[in-house]
Amino acid sequence: MNSFQANLILLITALIWGFGFVAQRMGMDHLGPYAFNVCRFLVGALSLLPLLFFLRKNGSASSDFNRSFWKFSIFAGFALFGGATLQQVGIQYTTVGKAGFITGLYVVIVPILGLCLRQKIGRWTVIGCILAVLGLYFLSIKQDFSMGWGETLVLIGAFFWAVHVQVIGASNKRNLNPIKLALVQYLVCAALNLLLSLLFETFLFDQVILASGAILYAGIVSVGIAFTLQVIAQKKVDPSRAAIILNLEAVFAVLAGWLFFTELLTVKEWLGCGLMFLGMILSQMKGQEHEQVAES
Repeated sequence: MNSFQANLILLITALIWGFGFVAQRMGMDHLGPYAFNVCRFLVGALSLLPLLFFLRKNGSASSDFNRSFWKFSIFAGFALFGGATLQQVGIQYTTVGKAGFITGLYVVIVPILGLCLRQKIGRWTVIGCILAVLGLYFLSIKQDFSMGWGETLVLIGAFFWAVHVQVIGASNKRNLNPIKLALVQYLVCAALNLLLSLLFETFLFDQVILASGAILYAGIVSVGIAFTLQVIAQKKVDPSRAAIILNLEAVFAVLAGWLFFTELLTVKEWLGCGLMFLGMILSQMKGQEHEQVAES
C-alpha cells in the first residue's frame, strides 16, 4: 500500500464516521439512546473478532492480559461511555451537522488536557483553540448567550472523547494490543449503557429489529470496518496528517444531515463551522512542523 492509497482509506473512514451520525439519529426512531448504544457497541465488539482472529493466526496479536492492559481497557471504556452516551443523547436535540462539528472539537481539547499532564503545546495549537472557540460561538451560541441542550451535551462529550484519546495514547506507549483493548472498551461501554437502559428505558426485541439497519451500520461499518481501515492506513500515514484527514468527519456529517434530513445551516452557522474546521487543522500544525524538520 502506498501513501496515496492510505490517505484515500482514511478519507473513506472519515466518510463512514460522518454518515454514522445519521445512523445514530435514525436508530433512535425505535430505541432510546442507551439501548441503541448497547446494541451498537455489542455489535461493534463482535465485528472485531474476525480481525483479532486474523492477527492471532498471523502471530501479530499478543495474548497478554496483564494488569496494565485491564487498567487501560476499563479506563478507556469509561471515557468512551462518557463521550458516546452524551453524544447519543445530545444528538436528539441538535442537528447531525452541529453534532459532528462539536464532537470534532476533541482534537483541540486533547492538547489542552495535555497541559495538565505537563505536555507542551505550540503556538499553532493556541491559535487553533481560539479559532475553534470562536467558531463554536457562531455555530451554537444564541442571541441571549445561551447554548442549546443538545449542543451542550455533545460539547461535554467532546471532553470525554479527548480524555479517551489521551488514554489510548498512553496505552500505545506501553505496547498494549489495540484490537483487544478496543474489544474490551466496547464491552465496558455496552455494559454501562445497559445499566442506564435498565434504569431509565423500556424496550422490546421488536424495537431492536426495527432499528437493526442503523445498529448494523453503527456497529459493523462505523466501528468494525472503519476501525480496521484506520488501523491499516495509519501504518503508512503520519499521525498528524491522519488526524487532519479524519477531521473531515465533521464535514461529511454536515453533508449527511443535508442529504437525509434536509438540515440547512445559516450563514452564521457556516462561518462557525469554517472557523472550527480551521482551528482543528491548525491544532495539528505542530506535528506537521516536526515532520518537516525530521525530513530535512
